[in-house]
Amino acid sequence: MASGKPKKKNPRLASGRKRARQDVKLNAANSSLRSKYRTAVKNVEKAVLAGDKSKAGELFVKMQAIVDTVADKGIFHKNKAARDKSRLASKVKALALAA
Repeated sequence: MASGKPKKKNPRLASGRKRARQDVKLNAANSSLRSKYRTAVKNVEKAVLAGDKSKAGELFVKMQAIVDTVADKGIFHKNKAARDKSRLASKVKALALAA
């Protein structure tokens, strides 16, 4: 049986070859930022579930900066970033009010 992905053809034109090289670098950079975004969001959610309001607040502030950076670069849509920030803000606020 054949492997999962079909083999990509090499571009013939120099501009196409350069574009392929650039795409590899851009993909690596975007993947790294996407991972950083998801990790930051996950860390805040873990702190909220643990009930640690000081840590949740501290992580939330860091998460906001990362989310804004990633949204500005266009890796995630600005509305998705705003939605994630809003939902986590309400969770952190509810945690602070419960205590």
